Amino acid sequence: MNSLEQAEDLKAFERRLTEYIACLQPATGRWRMILIVVSVCTATGAWNWLIDPETQKVSFFTSLWNHPFFTISCITLIGLFFAGIHKRVVAPSIIAARCRTVLAEYNMSCDDTGKLILKPRPHVQ
Repeated sequence: MNSLEQAEDLKAFERRLTEYIACLQPATGRWRMILIVVSVCTATGAWNWLIDPETQKVSFFTSLWNHPFFTISCITLIGLFFAGIHKRVVAPSIIAARCRTVLAEYNMSCDDTGKLILKPRPHVQ
């Protein structure tokens, strides 16, 4: 395989990698917004639950029943984590990191957008 074919292969690989990472970005942004909204709702509900003087006087389950906003948002947040939202939020970073691991064997790397970075060959004497 000559160097021209290798360069074309590298360009094709880079193009496909950048397309794939760019394709993940809109979904990643939506998942991040969902996680932020549910986290803020849970934190707000937790604050209201903790400052309520009745929370200390009643049982745990009664206090949760008295604060349905916190209960529902907390259950939603736990459900999102069980569904794998933490992986969906960082999916492009995971793909880039795995590619960097493989590309390191070929003296290459890539940035977070998928652009290839060619490293100089090690000088063997």
